[in-house]
Amino acid sequence: MKTLVIGLGNPILGDDGVGWRVAEEVKKQLSPDSHVDVECLSLGGISLMEHLIGYPFAVLIDAFALDEPLGSILILKLEDLPNYSAFHTTSAHDTSLQNAIEMGRSLGAILPDEVMVVGVATKRVHDFSEDLSPPIAEAVPLAAKFVLDLLEQKMQVEK
Repeated sequence: MKTLVIGLGNPILGDDGVGWRVAEEVKKQLSPDSHVDVECLSLGGISLMEHLIGYPFAVLIDAFALDEPLGSILILKLEDLPNYSAFHTTSAHDTSLQNAIEMGRSLGAILPDEVMVVGVATKRVHDFSEDLSPPIAEAVPLAAKFVLDLLEQKMQVEK
């Protein structure tokens, strides 16, 4: 099964780059024959939806503003997120990813039946820096493991 993993964020805005770092770690650990594409993007809404076309399953990784300890990891289905909650799944000049997927489907686009979101709790997303803060950097290997576990679970179900 063709699968897409997308690290979301901006790698020059401190902890906002955590999605990219986790995606890069996932890519390092995947076997070449895994049928998993990994991308790092700074998109939301309709533009992000367009990258999902043709994939039956996708995993998005992003920084989340949560009232949880920094570096905590949350795993949810996209449909369980409010339309406005995740930093890069929506934009003031666009629509939420959930609405974009609904619109894409209504126009005949082949979009994932399931989109999982792995969020890392952070607050430092507007500082110009290429470095992650220590608690966020420490969360990267575990978040990558969670993404790899999601991919493995999906492959087991497909067999």
